[in-house]
Amino acid sequence: MRHTISVWVRNEFGVLSRVVGMFSGRGYNIDSLNVAPTLEETVSHITITTHGDDETIEQITKQLHKLIDVITVKHHAVSQFVARDHALLTVEPPAEARAEVLRVTEIFRGKIVDVGPKSFVIEVTGNPHKIDAMARLLDPLGLKHLVRTGALAAERRSIR
Repeated sequence: MRHTISVWVRNEFGVLSRVVGMFSGRGYNIDSLNVAPTLEETVSHITITTHGDDETIEQITKQLHKLIDVITVKHHAVSQFVARDHALLTVEPPAEARAEVLRVTEIFRGKIVDVGPKSFVIEVTGNPHKIDAMARLLDPLGLKHLVRTGALAAERRSIR
């Protein structure tokens, strides 16, 4: 089962290496990894997706807590959260398929972020299945390149 874990760490040299090293040293796989500074410049947020049973995820969480530069760990399976992947797709369609690329982009609520004489770069956000489905539809239309972020996750806060 896919699990999403948020880790807030001190924004210092070598912290990411220690987090990744903990995973590899214990034989855990990282499916996707995102790291960026937060509003507080001394803190970074790491979003990790991984697979495993509940016991494995509990062990991962415990091991992350032991790392010296880790501030907080949140396993999102036990909280409500919003997660999105982000992707950029480069499509080089034949002239007769350009309109179809635009229709597919609109259906998936994508955005054309660059237009060249023979290509489009399309930006799309959503769950991994949405991005995969869009890529499958664009493939026969001239999909040449796909880069994606993996999950970004934020906890839902209740409004009171």
